[in-house]
Amino acid sequence: MSNDQFVRNIASREEEYSRWYTDVVNKAQLAEWSLVHGCMVIKPYGYALWENMQRLLDQRFKATGHQNAYFPLLIPESLLAREAEHVEGFAPEVAWVTHGGKEELEERLAIRPTSEAIIGETYSKWVQSWRDLPILINQWCNVMRWEKVTRLFLRTTEFLWQEGHTVHRTSDEAMEETRRMLGVYQDFVENELAMPVIPGRKTDNERFAGAVQTFSIEAMMGDGKALQAGTSHFFGQNFSRAFNIRFQDVDQQMEYGWTTSWGFSTRMIGALIMVHGDESGLIFPPNVAPRQAVIVPIWRGGDEQTQVDEAARQLQRQLSERFRVHYDGRDEFKPGYKFSEWEMRGVPLRIELGPRDLASGQVTLVRRDTREKRPAPLEGLADVVSELLRTIQDDLLARARDFMRDNTVTVTGSSLGELEEAIGQRKFVWADWCGQASCELAIKARTAATIRNIPFEREERPGLCVNCGQPSDGPVIFARSY
Repeated sequence: MSNDQFVRNIASREEEYSRWYTDVVNKAQLAEWSLVHGCMVIKPYGYALWENMQRLLDQRFKATGHQNAYFPLLIPESLLAREAEHVEGFAPEVAWVTHGGKEELEERLAIRPTSEAIIGETYSKWVQSWRDLPILINQWCNVMRWEKVTRLFLRTTEFLWQEGHTVHRTSDEAMEETRRMLGVYQDFVENELAMPVIPGRKTDNERFAGAVQTFSIEAMMGDGKALQAGTSHFFGQNFSRAFNIRFQDVDQQMEYGWTTSWGFSTRMIGALIMVHGDESGLIFPPNVAPRQAVIVPIWRGGDEQTQVDEAARQLQRQLSERFRVHYDGRDEFKPGYKFSEWEMRGVPLRIELGPRDLASGQVTLVRRDTREKRPAPLEGLADVVSELLRTIQDDLLARARDFMRDNTVTVTGSSLGELEEAIGQRKFVWADWCGQASCELAIKARTAATIRNIPFEREERPGLCVNCGQPSDGPVIFARSY
């Protein structure tokens, strides 16, 4: 097989970005569609990636005092209906169970699109006194939203996620939690996924159904579109009133709790692909890569093969004490084919070992992101690999930051035409907005772009709305999105 056979059928990232994405997911064996509309099978390689992400994020949750629990998949219709705005927001996406065995149910059961209702009802039994607060709970689970148009990882009928749900004694405590958890997401996405984000507050049009305020982190994909990388919601007392989450406060008065929720899903696997991938396939940040390094032996057969194979297996055992290392000892494929395969699958570092390397007491290290090659001595190799993986992680984040910076522009004054042109060029656009929903919707209708959020770090100064010319207190971020 030729060296490029493994990637021959992949569309060009520059010319057919959408098809390139699908080809890479399939070819790299991350996931495939099942027989159920919009539901995917996550293959071992893709699930290993999710497990690494889950582990690193879960550590952050527990470090901030949260515990994991699990709540039911099925929600009675009457329970879901208690919070009117919440139900209205999810109504088109809810899947229903109407029969148990052969019998029709007396009440329909919703397959959770999110868990505020079932968790709110549970918390109403757990909370009696101010001493019971705060409740800091997270669950890792699946949810179902009946999507019409689907794409692997990015938009599926069923997907995996985590959803945190907390109750607090005061509004200030709940808002502090909301902002803190958004910061946890930002730290994770930037430092583990090597993906820069813009944190900020969603507009009322874009906030979560039932929330008082929604905050998000927004990432730029490789085609210039935005992807919402994580959200955190301040519910005020909306859900507490709907589900009767009340407690006796220190002054003996009965009060409603202040609640939050926050979530992060497997769509971020899609984000990783789009931010870091190239024409040859995936590039995974070392911190979450299913395999951080792959050892590829180079031999011609006979005693040479035996010696190299033995040395490579010993090297794998040594490195596996510190890294996720795979040894590709398949003898039915030539080294060039293996190089292409592991490049496609995004392994950050390739370790080549042949007879000449053995004779010289060294290996050849090849970075996936830059394809830079360098020799390294076998003695002390683990420390060299560790430093190189850290460098790759840092460089991927720096490269993504440069890309976001180079593809972000500013439009000043009442310049809707300039905004439309920049959006057409797939840019993030800083532009002034008057705060009126009518202008937000008008811009969306004309450009297909939305206000991604009102960034926390923005220049607050007088300006003119890009649509109507009315006064603005500062710019917001517009972009087309997934």
